Amino acid sequence: MKRRNFIKSMMAVSAVAVTPVALMAKEEAKAKKKGPNDLTVEAAITAITGGKEVKKSDKIKLTVPEIAENGAVVPVKIEVDHPMEEANYVKAIHVLNTKNGNARCVDVMLTPANGKGYFATRVKLSSTQEVVALVELSDGTFIKAGKSVKVTIGGCG
Repeated sequence: MKRRNFIKSMMAVSAVAVTPVALMAKEEAKAKKKGPNDLTVEAAITAITGGKEVKKSDKIKLTVPEIAENGAVVPVKIEVDHPMEEANYVKAIHVLNTKNGNARCVDVMLTPANGKGYFATRVKLSSTQEVVALVELSDGTFIKAGKSVKVTIGGCG
């Protein structure tokens, strides 16, 4: 009988000792974990521009749906009304979002050989948010445009 009582008491002690650890683990799991690629839109813009000023521009025609029925495949088209000459061209087009874990969707590098500052793709949006087109010109300046997309179902979140 003594052995049974000893085992019961040891089980009770171990349960009391493990309970706080289990509760802390549950609380930690509830907190949103950040992955190594998590990046806010502000941090992404700073990383791309190196801290340079970004101006809003009507030279960028950003085409996205007002309402996306499936957030997993949201079509995005960017057309930049800018020459594509050897000394003056669209150097890069960056597509960003404002609410996903990683704000950077796609980065496209262009040369004058492309002939036009244009890019089309599909991006994944976790919820209703703004899609931002950030354009780098060959002279080192940055311009941007943004539009809101309402995601109804199926995003990545």
